[in-house]
Amino acid sequence: MRTDFDPAAVSRNEFYRLLTAVVVPRPIAWVSTVGPSGDSANLAPHSFFSISCVAPPIVQFTSVGRKDSLRNIEDTGEFVVNLAPEQLFEQINATATDFPPDVSEFEAVGVDPEPSLRVKPPRVAASPVALECELHSTLCLGDSTVVFGRVLHAVVSDAVLVDGHPEVTKLRPLSRLGKDEWGALGDVREISRIRYADWEDGTTGGASG
Repeated sequence: MRTDFDPAAVSRNEFYRLLTAVVVPRPIAWVSTVGPSGDSANLAPHSFFSISCVAPPIVQFTSVGRKDSLRNIEDTGEFVVNLAPEQLFEQINATATDFPPDVSEFEAVGVDPEPSLRVKPPRVAASPVALECELHSTLCLGDSTVVFGRVLHAVVSDAVLVDGHPEVTKLRPLSRLGKDEWGALGDVREISRIRYADWEDGTTGGASG
């Protein structure tokens, strides 16, 4: 048995809750921005987040509705994606509060900023990774806006590098699940991709002789 869900037959919020419960886990872009005056730094988590392109390096996140992050990025053309680590769970959740635009989440929540190298918005000092971005483009889709940012600079804490590569067990990234649920890093498995030539000759066990 399966239960059918028709997006045309249920409310927007009901189908939103369904989508966010089944498209899991979702990585979190902890986005920092500044307004046009530059006097207040905004910080908010966005869990519709991914990589769009490698060359040039472009990341994307979606603003559901018109939030301060989106307005600031449209006004200034800059933002920073900070990795959301497990140890900052409570602060990350707190920055999702609907503070007024003139209130800095850095100050309200007690998150220490640090200057960025290439853009005006500050980075989260305690986050192990920051991607400094300039706005590439936006795409409006219904009640949401997809923001594409070209990565101008990336910085990674030495504490999470192993042989020069970020180690996921040291990054400890948080993810969003359904309802008010969050996910932490569980078991990590490794498996190499199978070349077609190996698949064909049966050396991987994927083909029979």
